Amino acid sequence: MEIYNPSVGRYDRMKYKRCGNSGLLLPQVSLGLWHNFGDVDLFENSKEIIFRAFDLGITHFDLANNYGPPPGSAEENFGKILKKHLALYRDELIISSKAGYDMWPGPYGEWGSRKYLIASLDQSLQRMGLDYVDIFYSHRPDPVTPLEETLGALAQIVRQGKALYIGLSNYDSETMRQAVKILDSLNTPCLIHQPRYSMLDRWVEDSLLDVLEENGIGCICFSPLAQGLLTDKYLKNIPENSRAAKPHGFLQKTTITPELRKKTFKLNTMAVRRGQSLAQMALAWILKDDRVTSVLIGASNVDQLENSLECLNNTTFTSEELDDIKKILVV
Repeated sequence: MEIYNPSVGRYDRMKYKRCGNSGLLLPQVSLGLWHNFGDVDLFENSKEIIFRAFDLGITHFDLANNYGPPPGSAEENFGKILKKHLALYRDELIISSKAGYDMWPGPYGEWGSRKYLIASLDQSLQRMGLDYVDIFYSHRPDPVTPLEETLGALAQIVRQGKALYIGLSNYDSETMRQAVKILDSLNTPCLIHQPRYSMLDRWVEDSLLDVLEENGIGCICFSPLAQGLLTDKYLKNIPENSRAAKPHGFLQKTTITPELRKKTFKLNTMAVRRGQSLAQMALAWILKDDRVTSVLIGASNVDQLENSLECLNNTTFTSEELDDIKKILVV
């Protein structure tokens, strides 16, 4: 039987940051299992990525009920790896999951009802072989279900011991303000918010980051590389094995326009001047903001994971660099 022994120096290089006003520390770089961990992917590769991530101090592994494909398979595969290789280190791990998107047929298989959220988490725990997750998110706001019901379900989940903390994802700033008041009344504060945020998608800067800071809520950003657009992968063409070339997934070939390539080429030139890859600079650019607790990265292989983590070597930008980046992005 293969025995995995984590690196004894796994906490030496990673930087950890307090999540909002809580007592929880998160690694500044966390691993998201949105892509490359489903049944359509090579299991051994997924396992090696998780092993290497933990060896490098990544303690936070972020999942959701629908991650795969097929939906649920990322949790199942993570559960297999956890049971066989990481069970002894469960107390060193922060494991999160979410519910909000379509998971099963009928009227109870998506959105934010109490029925759906609690049933979905029970399924997630079974898939991963866990008694609890560290963080459980409402994956998206429900336009029909009362916010009080969605948040009441999250509070119930914490009281039941199925999650230690709760979070919200994809909620706008005004809905977050309402959510904070409701959760405070339920004595179940929101630990963290997970928004989409990258150089190419900056909606959180309008007011959401300020709301999170004002209320002592952490922030962990997903899609910081805009599904791979903020890497050197698509500067010239679309590689056959790339995410944009796959028939499944959110990144489509039509997204990669000549205008976008001009922006990423200029950004890549800046990154080279800083001694970074474009991906490293894009991650560092998000981490420069004190309101950001952690950034979620994906990885298709160990080399890509290691390359991304090099962003921590330089997260400081001069005012001139920030001005140049702003000019590139607004064109």
